[in-house]
Amino acid sequence: MYISIGNDMSVREKSIIGIFDMDNTSTSKRTKEFLRRAEKEGMIVPSDDLPKSFILTAEYGMTRVHFSTLSSATLEKRMK
Repeated sequence: MYISIGNDMSVREKSIIGIFDMDNTSTSKRTKEFLRRAEKEGMIVPSDDLPKSFILTAEYGMTRVHFSTLSSATLEKRMK
């Protein structure tokens, strides 16, 4: 099953490792460093607008960080 994450993007539900709220997680040093490294390595799939959450996925041996304008609560509801 695919989950719509906004900006005309969808990801496969079974490839989702985690859904993270930008406000809560971006204050952590480790998360900031992870996102900085992910951007440097080209793992980021950007959002057109200010992101409210990010989704970490792994599929076909590739890890991606998808920024989403949808809240983590909305994305969680879509998974149920």
